[in-house]
Amino acid sequence: MRAAGRDPRAVRIPPPAPTGGPPDPAPRVAVVGGGIAGLAAATALAERGVAVTVLEREESLGGRLRGWPVRLRDGSAATMTRGFHAFFRQYYNLRGLLARADPQLAALTPLEDYPLVHADGGRDGFAGLPRTPPWNAFALAARSPSFPVRELAGVNIAAALQLLDVDVPGVYERLDGMAAPALLEAAGFPRSARHLAFEVFSRSFFADPRRLSAAELAVMFHIYFLGSSEGLVFDVPRSPFPQALWDPLAERLRSLGAGVRTSARVEAVAAGRRRRFALACAQAPAEEFDAVVLAADVPGLRELAGRWEFPADADWLAELARLPSAPPFLVSRLWLDRPVHASRPGFLGTAGYPTLDNVSVLERFEDEARSWARRSGGSVVELHAYALPEGCDAQREHERLVEQLHRVYPETAAAGIADERRELRADCPLFPPGGYRRRCTVQTPDPYLVMAGDHVRAELPVALMERAATTGMQAANALLARWGLPGHPLWSVPRRGRSAAARSLARWARSGRG
Repeated sequence: MRAAGRDPRAVRIPPPAPTGGPPDPAPRVAVVGGGIAGLAAATALAERGVAVTVLEREESLGGRLRGWPVRLRDGSAATMTRGFHAFFRQYYNLRGLLARADPQLAALTPLEDYPLVHADGGRDGFAGLPRTPPWNAFALAARSPSFPVRELAGVNIAAALQLLDVDVPGVYERLDGMAAPALLEAAGFPRSARHLAFEVFSRSFFADPRRLSAAELAVMFHIYFLGSSEGLVFDVPRSPFPQALWDPLAERLRSLGAGVRTSARVEAVAAGRRRRFALACAQAPAEEFDAVVLAADVPGLRELAGRWEFPADADWLAELARLPSAPPFLVSRLWLDRPVHASRPGFLGTAGYPTLDNVSVLERFEDEARSWARRSGGSVVELHAYALPEGCDAQREHERLVEQLHRVYPETAAAGIADERRELRADCPLFPPGGYRRRCTVQTPDPYLVMAGDHVRAELPVALMERAATTGMQAANALLARWGLPGHPLWSVPRRGRSAAARSLARWARSGRG
């Protein structure tokens, strides 16, 4: 069995060996949360014959990738979502999940490049780079204006080598106490590189880089650039998330006998009478289950911790109640009455602007937006702002984003807004310096209560959507092993830096002899 990707060094992780016997009667499992992590766990369990019920509090599946129907001012039906997401080729477990319902991944289409621009005019891109490290890094540095030759002489090689010596969990033991910018400062990377490529990437965690662990930054570069030869080109869905991804996966789950319930907010987790757990949803009688997968987002877990009734380890429950969230982020979508210039890419990362982090032109890749643009002669543009101040005003921040769009794409200043939508949320996890040891793990003090999500420690070099899918599968595997059932193998980018020589040199430098 091979990974779905092209990297021959991708690592197959076998499932844990079964430790228990077949259950009698067949177990019932509640999966709290219908995002990527919950759907991964539910699918893995249902494929092994376990009776699964997904309980999702929102009206639709997908978590931060959910979507819902809206009616535009011109009468058009459209789908609003929580915003653009990139499906990298390194996301082996996420792509494996989606392939359950779409074996050829026909719902995804590639974006060949995603330029990065700075407000001062600097520009980078990733098209045409070799895929294999370290040649990809050399090629980027050689052609990028963000790495001027005169400044490269000031790079601290010993510190920079830490990005080539990534292993999990060792990198967290070495670098988690440091903030991401401090690592780049110590390495002496050119300031232009720090403000463009590094800042754009680090803000993909929805946090100010100053509040992001240096270890998380190092792992991110290992996954996407220095440790994998899948390249930096990514795929995006051809259709809105529900139609492309979640509706087919929900149908797959139902075909396996799983229950999928939306608008099912879990109000309490208590002890059951016939089975181990009793879960009560709003305006519904409690149901009993043998095991629970907690795959809710961070705010949802904190709320549930406050209503927890099942006997639980006090320290674990306290950590659940203290889970940190990243600052608010805003997604603004505009239906413009005239098109953006034909040269505008599908996705553009930005740096140096007050709040604007990226711009997407949806008709470049999404069929629903393309149909609207053809009918109207306009464009569908989406703007993101990460790490906004707590308590910010959504409308004012939306207006600021539109003003910044006019700077980035001047032709939009003359466009009328046929319709607009915005979503301000604060439900992403935060990975602050020093926080790794306090993160939730898949296993909890209760063997039949497991956790999954992008905030959960996976002990593998994964992040964002791939961490959600990976921990969802790990949670299912933990339960399957206890019931004597076969689990599912996982895949990972190489678990340590690709070059043994570079790793040795990094450790030699770290020892103080370099």
